[in-house]
Amino acid sequence: MISIILDKKRHNRKRFDCGVDALNNYLCLMANQQSARDNTRTFVLEDINQLNHIIGYYTLTMTSLDLNHLPKPLQKKHKNTQSAGLIARLAVDKRYIKQGFGEWLLIDSLKKLLSASETVGFTLIIVDAKEGAIEFYKKFGFSNFIDTPDKLYMTIADIRKSLGGCLRIGVVARES
Repeated sequence: MISIILDKKRHNRKRFDCGVDALNNYLCLMANQQSARDNTRTFVLEDINQLNHIIGYYTLTMTSLDLNHLPKPLQKKHKNTQSAGLIARLAVDKRYIKQGFGEWLLIDSLKKLLSASETVGFTLIIVDAKEGAIEFYKKFGFSNFIDTPDKLYMTIADIRKSLGGCLRIGVVARES
């Protein structure tokens, strides 16, 4: 499987339905505009039998970071950190749920953000969990912000450890 950049001419965005209006509407109405303005990048997973059908998507960007919402040890360790990678949206069409595509999309998004962190340097990845998705992210090692239960984070160091060498292809490993 390979994720590709959303292409409004190729992908049938109106067909996509994950059951959450905000996520459906973003894909249909905003994703291409935000990408054209270099605010975000939206990646889709196509159905190999119907390439214009979107199985799922995720949107990546950067975000500012308020360290006061993180546990004290992370605040101290990353006291000069001001930004983080953001998985702004992640959704799977209802016709494809319970087939592992959500997990695949999450891991793919983490790989892309880890690769980006090797170039521009940031220490955290944040996700704003939508309607009932908190446990999904926690299963993969995300932790809640102190005061916002639907906002979660994971450190780049933890992603590097959990996903290992498969993410560092083409990247010179740093010495510890």
